[in-house]
Amino acid sequence: MTSTGSDPFPLGRLVYLYIGSSDIRRDLAWYDEVLGADLVWRFEAFGADVAAVRVGPPESPLVVLADHRPVPSCLPIWAVRSLDVTAEWLQATGWLQSAVRVGVPDGPCLVLHDRSGNELALLQQDRPDAMTSAYADLTNPRRR
Repeated sequence: MTSTGSDPFPLGRLVYLYIGSSDIRRDLAWYDEVLGADLVWRFEAFGADVAAVRVGPPESPLVVLADHRPVPSCLPIWAVRSLDVTAEWLQATGWLQSAVRVGVPDGPCLVLHDRSGNELALLQQDRPDAMTSAYADLTNPRRR
């Protein structure tokens, strides 16, 4: 399938692979030692331990390891220009009723399931560098 350029809400790039982790420290070591990943940020907040690593070139999606996600699981998250336009399209195609709107540090997000039950998400990145900026703040008490 290819885009014709007439899509009502063309997807942007794949920005995150949100992966369940049963042990963030152990998984971070694996991504470092086996894949050569670089830690981008890590936070512990609201009872969750979450870390992002970069695997591959800078344009690659961040791999976000989260101990509050089911294991195993991988939630791909694509950027969209407008979540409102995306929601209108999903409404017109009958898929909005199954979508859940959530807020993430980057901005508003819709989480939905494909016909096989796989989760995917669409994100309007209002604050694309929110986590990286917060991690750069060495006084941030949630930084790990």
